[in-house]
Amino acid sequence: MSKTNNVLLGFPTSPFCARVKLALAEKGVDYEEREEDLFGGKSELLLKSNPIHQKVPVFLHDGKPLLESSIIVSYLDEVFTSNPLLPTCAYERAQARFWTDFIDKKVFESMKGIWLSKGGEEQEVAKKDFIEILKQLEEALGEKDFFGGDSFGYVDVIAIPLTTWFLACEKFGAFKVEDHCPKITAWIKRCFQKPTVVKSLPHPENVYQFTTQLRQMHGL
Repeated sequence: MSKTNNVLLGFPTSPFCARVKLALAEKGVDYEEREEDLFGGKSELLLKSNPIHQKVPVFLHDGKPLLESSIIVSYLDEVFTSNPLLPTCAYERAQARFWTDFIDKKVFESMKGIWLSKGGEEQEVAKKDFIEILKQLEEALGEKDFFGGDSFGYVDVIAIPLTTWFLACEKFGAFKVEDHCPKITAWIKRCFQKPTVVKSLPHPENVYQFTTQLRQMHGL
């Protein structure tokens, strides 16, 4: 399929855009990536494609816009059937969607509480919340290599891009995820053994520099 049939409107450090890039890489689907200027002026295509939220990622498949990263990943898994990400068992699919919803509602917001904090008690509360969320994910992971079992799957695609923001949390919060959540740390290392993960995700140092800029924009 021609790249022009598949267009991703994205942003380099966005973990949500990285989800879509990773799913496309796992599926072996070619696409054209267009970087949006989220602070200087969003493109007409983005505003037209996502008039409600006006945010990335937007994936255009044959000109039809798809919104929200977890929905896009699910769509890609249905349309491009090679290397399925969601399990075949209906119960396991439901479990995958539950943990996706949990991750979407909890993880990024808890990280934001750390790197957008002025420090002190506010930041300590945010750190505690973040670590507790990771511990709940560790329980879901259990003794498995990946969230879906032996193979890299849907929940892994949803979760692993968010870990590129852990370095920023660690630097601003003065702690190490590994000290509190060794299973999550081991899972991250397993995921980063996959070439698709390495090529699809932003470098944590770049994310850290970006969060530094965001803090400056917020007067921190």
